[in-house]
Amino acid sequence: MKSYLFILLFSFSLIGFAQDNHIVKTDDGRRVLLKADFTWEYIDAKAPEENAIEAAVAKNENACQITADYEEPKLNGKIQAQLKKGRATIDHVKEKVASDYECQASDVLLLWVKEQKSKAVYMFCANGTKVKYKRMGNSIIEAGKFF
Repeated sequence: MKSYLFILLFSFSLIGFAQDNHIVKTDDGRRVLLKADFTWEYIDAKAPEENAIEAAVAKNENACQITADYEEPKLNGKIQAQLKKGRATIDHVKEKVASDYECQASDVLLLWVKEQKSKAVYMFCANGTKVKYKRMGNSIIEAGKFF
């Protein structure tokens, strides 16, 4: 008797999980709820507004226009301290970008970063140009280049 009750409750719980709704994102950034009965509705009533950096970068793929009050993102101090021995801190990366794009290291602005101890991806604005660099261990190279 207990096993029949267990099977009955288990089958009811499976039916509940089978009727799952899904949330997807449209091209313009709005979220849509796709229901199990083949209907849908918008979760976000209007498209999200782009922030100033994304809007400036989207206008021209290779140009970046930064506002005067822009602040660079904060980096993890522990990771930067570990990278100091291998000369791969953010200051070293900025010096590499500055030498590649013939400008001063103070003119290179960090737009965004995805950083871990072993690897990182940086997006910079150097001489009005948006550039992407990668770090693997202590090696720093422009994204998309092999040598």
